Amino acid sequence: MKKVQVAIIGSGPSGLLLGQLLYKAGIDNIILEQRSKEYVLARIRAGIIEQITQDLLDEAGVGTRMHREGLVHHGIELAFKGERHRIDMHRLTGGKSVMVYGQTEITHDLMDAREAEGLPTEYEAAHVSIHDFDGARPRVRYEKDGRTHEIECDFIAGCDGFHGVCRASVPAQAIKTYERVYPFGWLGILSDTPPVSDELIYTHHERGFALCSMRSPTRSRHYVQVPLTEKVEDWSDERFWDELRARLDPVAAERLVTGPSIEKSIAPLRSFVAEPMRFGRLFLAGDAAHIVPPTGAKGLNLAATDVRYLSRALIEHYREGSSAGLDHYSEKALRRIWKAERFSWYMTSLLHRFPEHGEFGHKIQEAELDYLVHSEAASTSLAENYVGLPFED
Repeated sequence: MKKVQVAIIGSGPSGLLLGQLLYKAGIDNIILEQRSKEYVLARIRAGIIEQITQDLLDEAGVGTRMHREGLVHHGIELAFKGERHRIDMHRLTGGKSVMVYGQTEITHDLMDAREAEGLPTEYEAAHVSIHDFDGARPRVRYEKDGRTHEIECDFIAGCDGFHGVCRASVPAQAIKTYERVYPFGWLGILSDTPPVSDELIYTHHERGFALCSMRSPTRSRHYVQVPLTEKVEDWSDERFWDELRARLDPVAAERLVTGPSIEKSIAPLRSFVAEPMRFGRLFLAGDAAHIVPPTGAKGLNLAATDVRYLSRALIEHYREGSSAGLDHYSEKALRRIWKAERFSWYMTSLLHRFPEHGEFGHKIQEAELDYLVHSEAASTSLAENYVGLPFED
């Protein structure tokens, strides 16, 4: 049996970032991941990171490439009725901004740092199970190379995503979940083509929502809203580009450069929260505890804020012998999570076509967008939420 202070389940950004921050504070940890390293790195996810996420990556010592290659954005564009309107986040929030830097790149940077320090990560750990997290000495069991392994630890961090074992191991009567499943998904395409604009374009259109985003000055990420009944194999590259162009404003449509897809997928949209986020010595973080639709660019950033709260609480426990941070972790994290859930729901409701809402609903959305882009107060509210609300420590 191995012994470690903190066992982290899941090697996505939240697990890797938590492991790196704990290591920097001298706290012994191990990461278990059921998939291979190559599989984890192949996942295409979010690309917009708030200042708090940038600060945490710097604190973890992995921000160098981010600052060199990331694209700082001071605004976003909202398009409706064939015209684009810029929300100047930098001006409206007193100088705040966001950065475009792909989640895959963040994962790569964190993996490289962990390997450079020789920190233990067990990839392809099969049949992971957690035990006795309601007692003083939790245990984690897994299989690797035909053998069963067991880890004894002080705490377990469940960073293993929506379908992971950690939340599923909590007794049903001890947890409450809230969920909204949307009747559509995002069909996304990644291509080595220049972005349509210097900033993201969020488009509300009678054919459905569209988003023009990017990963670099030469790599674009575009999305169109599709029904959940659609299958990705039915969408050729040509069909996707034609549909995207039909939803863009004339200037963006003219500037759109097409090319072969590197990756293409359909992601369903849902809002999900599990409460609480602490169960004895088990703590949930990231997608294990909450999911937001990507419209508000909050998923990765919420995972980072969970890690901020949890890492500080664990450091406080080991350095000062205080349980205050651990005791209040769930409460603090959930207060911020629900605000992000609200904003993500708002952006999703504002920009997508809901078939059941009909033409009246479409007109209401246009009126809301018109108010939003012409009201300083409404634009400020959107900008404040988009760049990330202040922490409530």
